[in-house]
Amino acid sequence: MTGRIKGGKRVRPHDHGIPAGATGSLPLVAIVGRPNVGKSTLFNKLTRKRLAIVEDVPGVTRDRHYADAWMLGRDLVLVDTGGFDPQSGDPMQGGIATHVRLALEEADVVVGVLDASSDPLPADREAVKLLRQSQRPVIWIANKCDSEKQALGVAAHYELGIDRIYPVSALHSRGLGDLEEAIVDALPEAIEGADTPWLDVPRIAIVGRPNAGKSSLVNRLVGEERQLVDSRPGTTVDSVDTLLERKGEQMVLIDTAGMRKKKRVAGSGGSNVEAASVFAAIRAMERGDVVILMIDANDGVGEQDAKIAGLAHDRGRALVIALNKVDLLSKEDRKAAVRRTQEILAFAPWAPIMTLSAKTGRGVGKLIEAASRAVVEHRRRVTTGEANRFFEEVLEKHPPPSMNHRPVRLYYITQAQSRPPTFVVSTNHEDGVHFSYQRYVVNQIRERFGFEGTPVRVRYRGKAKRDPAGKTQSQS
Repeated sequence: MTGRIKGGKRVRPHDHGIPAGATGSLPLVAIVGRPNVGKSTLFNKLTRKRLAIVEDVPGVTRDRHYADAWMLGRDLVLVDTGGFDPQSGDPMQGGIATHVRLALEEADVVVGVLDASSDPLPADREAVKLLRQSQRPVIWIANKCDSEKQALGVAAHYELGIDRIYPVSALHSRGLGDLEEAIVDALPEAIEGADTPWLDVPRIAIVGRPNAGKSSLVNRLVGEERQLVDSRPGTTVDSVDTLLERKGEQMVLIDTAGMRKKKRVAGSGGSNVEAASVFAAIRAMERGDVVILMIDANDGVGEQDAKIAGLAHDRGRALVIALNKVDLLSKEDRKAAVRRTQEILAFAPWAPIMTLSAKTGRGVGKLIEAASRAVVEHRRRVTTGEANRFFEEVLEKHPPPSMNHRPVRLYYITQAQSRPPTFVVSTNHEDGVHFSYQRYVVNQIRERFGFEGTPVRVRYRGKAKRDPAGKTQSQS
């Protein structure tokens, strides 16, 4: 046995007195409404991005997107759902309705969107009915209030029995301040890290395609049959947490359902249970410090694996690649599988690739050690003095090229945050640093400081300067 279960059983976020916020999970806000009321426009405005998170997330319907957002000092996750209209004859509506309900089950707060430019429609009444049944805090807005005259259209929607409706124009950013304040007021209370030691327990989300051996890995680590293991894909339908003690260290293993291509999940003829499983897996990845991507070495790395790895990268999670079932391969085939994985996942060369057999236990210990190192690197901080001594060497060896005949000057560097390590470089021309030089700086940071197993982000910010009147301005 390489580890043991704390208390002899699995733990979920709300079990054993573990506060919900202590899992590291960000609160989730779902945007719901009938088609064409401006949900996606609102989504982009609140995330302050154009088409934020446009990657093709496995298991998510075409109209359901996720993005991080920051409102009045609170971090959260926004979900843009498909247009809800049960009376529509569109065959996709059944799948969209399912995904809307799944989003409501996971949401902490819901923003219900109405259209101030038209009277309430039957689909609006169905949406109101659905959100009342959800038992979630709901903030209602009437969108498309682009002028004071159009804002008068809000009154017609009070016949739906709603106590308060916020007039908003997502297109022109009218009323968004009041909306953000209402959302933050409705969020669960934030839990301070100093009062919640669970925040420091590393969380390892084990993800991958069905039948890659995720549950077998958990069973091998805990030394007993804690997860149902079956050769049929889709056995695990929920994310389950296991608190593991190994060599005096604690970690939480999050076993997740297999992520399939979206054409195989609900909304495109698949199982509603599987759609819920994919949503739970994505949420588990959000809660994790490090993601172990399990790949069946016999099948080899595929497009879906690359998408999962890309999702972990974009979410800023540490990543370890686990090629499982290598006991069934010859030595040459194992080497070929590693080379193929390196080629397909070339966008994350910093992620270690480990070979193992969850069935026999071969390589499992080394895999967990790699995950533990990735957690340390993910949380690591470099002092400003150390970072700038290094940066001076980088600039002396290879200064940045000019942009449009304008010299680009880099002044200093500091690490702004960890999880993942994020550095900020002060410059006179934040848009003038060529992408190849940006890549060079990241590579130099890795060469000096390591950061194996975690993404590293470097942002360039214009240096502030003072105008003749003594006021601080941003220098572009």
